[in-house]
Amino acid sequence: KLITMLKKILILVAGWCITTNAFVAQPRSNIATLQHKVNSREQYANPSISKSQEYQKYSSTTQLFSSQEETPKTSSNFNLDLILRKATTIFPLWVLAACVLGLKTPAALAWVNQGQLIEMMLALVMIGMGMTLQKKDFTSVLSKNWSSIPLGVICQFGIMPAAAWFIGSKFLLGVDPSLFLGLVLVGCSPGGTASNLVCFIAGANVALSVLLTTFSTILASAATPLLVKYLVGGTEIMVSGIALCRATAKVVLGPVLLGMLINTKLPKISKSISRFTPFASVLLVAIICGGVMTSNAPALASIGAGVVPAVVGSVFLTHGIGFLAGYAVTKFIGRKNKTTARTISIETGMQNSALAVVLAQSIGAPPLAALPGAISALMHSCMGSILASYWSRKNGGSTLAIDDRGFMYEI
Repeated sequence: KLITMLKKILILVAGWCITTNAFVAQPRSNIATLQHKVNSREQYANPSISKSQEYQKYSSTTQLFSSQEETPKTSSNFNLDLILRKATTIFPLWVLAACVLGLKTPAALAWVNQGQLIEMMLALVMIGMGMTLQKKDFTSVLSKNWSSIPLGVICQFGIMPAAAWFIGSKFLLGVDPSLFLGLVLVGCSPGGTASNLVCFIAGANVALSVLLTTFSTILASAATPLLVKYLVGGTEIMVSGIALCRATAKVVLGPVLLGMLINTKLPKISKSISRFTPFASVLLVAIICGGVMTSNAPALASIGAGVVPAVVGSVFLTHGIGFLAGYAVTKFIGRKNKTTARTISIETGMQNSALAVVLAQSIGAPPLAALPGAISALMHSCMGSILASYWSRKNGGSTLAIDDRGFMYEI
């Protein structure tokens, strides 16, 4: 039944990705189109910048498309970036396909669960995120919108753990305590790297998104073990806080710091690699989720058909509360603008589910404890993509151009 459900979701998401143009921004090839774009929509990031300034800022870069001398190299880079971005933005399909493969043909992904491969793959994702961090990208946020950072962190480690504990205690604790532990691990995990991509698609504040992901990831080394220990302390589940701290530091804090060090000491190499890290991260997370489904295939067959909807429904409600409450708290209590509210909503609703999977395995929990994390990776990817598509349409779509370094940016 779970395979049938995943196949139906796969077909729906595939149809959505194919029929909508919200995921794939179309490049503009001349300055006239660019000027029309700038004049026809609100300023994207800084309302204090006039339209003439905005046009002047991007017009010189857009000339790359019409320059005969630069066209071959720039066009090639741009096409490759578009391909990578298209492949990255359909990350729900990759996760769905891996989960279906893991359940349908467990032998195909059985190798993922050998040794410490899952921990190594997640560490690579964290290194890739660290390699994208640059000081200049965050100067504006830290100087003009710094109060959004503690607000976002509070939503991340306040709303999601509370939602996971409440829903898990109502629907999963009586079914299997391991599933309850897995959902709490999801709720107490930091923001996921996919949230940065979703913020880009939604037209939210990408720099703030990366900052929130970074801060929550670093704080997770202490916050995640403490929260999990506190929330499951009143149950029969035994969790070692020391083991959680050790595992979190091993797969999160250390790799992120290593990535930042590479970016600082070897910027050219880091820039070249960072071009491919979003898509590579999506594939690695998909493989991790598929491997978890493979290891849980026998257990799923034995727990009964009624348990699967309970797990899927609990994960859906947890993330739904995160998206909704994150937006409401930021907009109506924090008094922030829509762009900031959307950013914090995405950061709150999208968790580092792969970390929840790795932590469940690292602390010696039963195999079923990793199942909510695998389903969560699929669930929040689909929910975040749909939400990003909706907000992108409200923004009027997006346009891509290339800067003087060969990187894409949104107009």
